[in-house]
Amino acid sequence: MDLQDVYHGVYHLCEVEDNFLSHPALQEELVNPKNGDPAHKHLKQQASILGHLDELGLLRRGRCFVEFGAGRGKLSHWIHEALKNNGDLKGSEDLQLLLVERSSIRFKVDGKHQDAGVQFERLQVDIEHLDLCKVPLLQDKKFPLVGVGKHLCGAATDLALRCLLETSRLRDPETEPPQKRLKPSEPAAEASPGDSGACSGASVGPVLGLAVALCCHHRCEWRHFVGRQFFLERGLGAAEFSAFCRMSSWATCGGRPANQDYSSHQSTNQGRAEEEHEPLDETDTMNKFLSAVEREKIGRLCKRLIDSGRCHFLKSQGFSSRLTCYTDQGVTLENVLLTAVPSSSSS
Repeated sequence: MDLQDVYHGVYHLCEVEDNFLSHPALQEELVNPKNGDPAHKHLKQQASILGHLDELGLLRRGRCFVEFGAGRGKLSHWIHEALKNNGDLKGSEDLQLLLVERSSIRFKVDGKHQDAGVQFERLQVDIEHLDLCKVPLLQDKKFPLVGVGKHLCGAATDLALRCLLETSRLRDPETEPPQKRLKPSEPAAEASPGDSGACSGASVGPVLGLAVALCCHHRCEWRHFVGRQFFLERGLGAAEFSAFCRMSSWATCGGRPANQDYSSHQSTNQGRAEEEHEPLDETDTMNKFLSAVEREKIGRLCKRLIDSGRCHFLKSQGFSSRLTCYTDQGVTLENVLLTAVPSSSSS
């Protein structure tokens, strides 16, 4: 298998262009001298994600934003800030924000969102166990859905895509986990157990689009990968996918010190406050045969192949997708944003 040949055969499916955007909602914080360099880098990424949502026509009221791997909820916070004074429907509960995070998080920003006209809820649940048809908030007005995420690690991106687009079909009962209960922010809003079947008669609003900042391709898993059909059609299977995932870490490992401690990282991380999640693999035997520049190039090829599978999946679901470098590598090495809108509404 020649990686270059495989890549050149599919690169046109998901070409990556630079498009560094911003949004007025974050302008004041972006120039605030009290924000240190780490905070400023977070803000630049959040501003660009909002800019892309706005450019796609997704940053509007009258819909529900589902933030996967929400962490403290900063991305939802800025979506709320951008929309709280926008539109004529303020005060009529025309905006919903659903934050999905499997971990118990301290210093959440949820308490700042008590405005009239906004329904705000947090679910403590693994994306793998989430069935959107079981979430009471989404049954209320059945607003159209917009999926968002900032640095959604590895397999969590695939799980989020499945959660959004395969709620009632294409689930594989052999790989589904045991049933789990959701842990909403309010006891009264507790949902029924998630399952691997259809929506049992319930439904949610249509998916208008998504914007997910990608990272940690080495944490992807074949059993969750949405692009399996894409790989199989090209004679590639689980073994090749595993190799691509391993080599994908080379794309960013060159910029890290060799003695950095990654012992606290979990293999199925779904989103963290830290910007750089990739571990530095000093034990890989290929390091002695390839230069850092060569490893970085191969790593980026592997990432694009994995993302091409995701683009193929989105196309099969009726969406037009795009990969964009949404911020400079000086802000984050993981600087690629996956966006998608229904094909009928894409330009």
